[in-house]
Amino acid sequence: MPSVEQTWKVGPLAEASGLTVRTLHHWDELGLLCPSRRTASGHRAYTEPDVVRLYQILALRRLGLGLETIATCLDAGVDPRRLVREHLAATEASLAALRDLHERLGHLDTELAAEREPGTADLLRLVRAVGATGPAADEALRRHLDEDQLHALADHAAALGPAAHYLLEVEWPQLYRRAEALRTAGADPADPRVRRIAARLDELSRLFSGGDTALSAAVRTAWREEPAALSGDPDAPADAWADLRTFLDRARGAAS
Repeated sequence: MPSVEQTWKVGPLAEASGLTVRTLHHWDELGLLCPSRRTASGHRAYTEPDVVRLYQILALRRLGLGLETIATCLDAGVDPRRLVREHLAATEASLAALRDLHERLGHLDTELAAEREPGTADLLRLVRAVGATGPAADEALRRHLDEDQLHALADHAAALGPAAHYLLEVEWPQLYRRAEALRTAGADPADPRVRRIAARLDELSRLFSGGDTALSAAVRTAWREEPAALSGDPDAPADAWADLRTFLDRARGAAS
């Protein structure tokens, strides 16, 4: 006899997950996490695959991604093993930072209990402890960026933590693919959907370049000359990307 799949109404799922009903309703309205089943009495219910998606949303949030980026990543497909490994690594890093902070605070408490003023070095260590709480694309970038720019790009990416992978390797190419789909469907560059994509691409560019215009220009050149490598699409034709660049530039002009 086949087993019956377990389902959850919004209240029990909120209680089991530690979220609020309001949060789950909000995610439902956004289309981020929608109940995919109806009970015999007509009530909407979450299924086991919905709970898997819920974990993915929470793990990606823990890695620092916003809801819009999370939606893009889930639509594009997320490698579950990589997500779990990166979530585990982020958790281990947090635990290590908390252990270090615990040790620093314990030392400071001992000093203060003995009526000794903490030294500057101790305070600086405490401040530091509190603050702690694709091959083809790489090769393409190396052909267009100098060593200083590569280091700067790596530093900015490192500052983003595990979120950098999803922003650069999942969301960024997906945004280009969505823009290309709109272009080939005949959308007007002034279409709000196109303008939002262009604005998000510019926002990601600023995140990874740290506002360095020369670095941004070098990365744009790499995208222009080697779209296949940087888009993750080995069949990406250069002329199509040229048309897409013009399309996105027109969208930026419509937004200004």
